[in-house]
Amino acid sequence: MLILISGPYRSGTNDNPEKMAANQNALEAASWPIFQPGYIPMIGEWVAQPVRRAAGGKLPGDDLHEEIFCPAAERLISICDAVLRLSGDGRGADNDVEQAKA
Repeated sequence: MLILISGPYRSGTNDNPEKMAANQNALEAASWPIFQPGYIPMIGEWVAQPVRRAAGGKLPGDDLHEEIFCPAAERLISICDAVLRLSGDGRGADNDVEQAKA
């Protein structure tokens, strides 16, 4: 199974890089318990961040951020078998769950 780990990333950070990194660390911490029994963990930022950099994006919230992050999550959800929603406020994570339910 391919399992998307979803939770807060930008929400509540005011685009502070340290807070965003802490949120990503929390997402990544959930990857080992998924991987250990034989599943494949996936985090949308693992896909979106290098794509945004390759496209010339520099800052969270720039035009490329908006153009890449949500579509990357949507594409991942379409091929994932499940979504693990971590706790915490996150509009994008809430959207991931709603899309997965649909």
